[in-house]
Amino acid sequence: MNEITLIVADDHPLFRQGVVDALSLERDFRVLAQAANGSEAFDQIVSLKPQVAILDVNMPGLNGQQVTHRVASEHLPTRIVLLTGYDDIEQAIHAMLAGAGGYCAKDIEPRVLANMVRAVAEGKFAVAGNVFNRRELDHWMDEQIEGARRSYSEPGAPFHPLSDREMEVLSCVVRGMSNKEIASLLGISHQTVKNHVTSILRKFGVEDRTQAVVYALKRGWVKLQFEQERN
Repeated sequence: MNEITLIVADDHPLFRQGVVDALSLERDFRVLAQAANGSEAFDQIVSLKPQVAILDVNMPGLNGQQVTHRVASEHLPTRIVLLTGYDDIEQAIHAMLAGAGGYCAKDIEPRVLANMVRAVAEGKFAVAGNVFNRRELDHWMDEQIEGARRSYSEPGAPFHPLSDREMEVLSCVVRGMSNKEIASLLGISHQTVKNHVTSILRKFGVEDRTQAVVYALKRGWVKLQFEQERN
């Protein structure tokens, strides 16, 4: 039996210990450590290299989404399962765009969570009660975002509050490009890109890049492209 190594991060000690106790009953799981905040969780991911990290979405310091995005950006091998007390499709889309392997509500049954962890450890994606491969996840994301976009659609060309240059930057962000890559593509400085990203976040009233992507996708201002993953 292949052992799956884990860390569990949540800022509520009682809930965190409950997750650890439940998963420790599984013969193929080994919990390496616990963390009380996102920064501690990220340090454990770097040092312990668990196969799966189970993270609360809302934690002090770095939140679960931010840890997930950082793990994905740095190409670390640990897969992330995000737990949330406020489960909805927009948050699920946000989680998967950030790079999560799984996303579920905190009222999940221990047996279901264990099976989700196993699926994510195998390289699959678990969200909204489904287990997907990469192509299936892409299709599900397309459907969810298109449905949300239709709900926000209005006759005529959609209004958006961004300048032409900010729209160019946003389109690059949707494609997963770093600030350095955007600067090189558009022929502008790294600081100018940062300024544009900051302006986009302020105009949308969101906290980070993935929230900005979800916000724009739902309103039909940009289209999601998974071409790189599909090829």
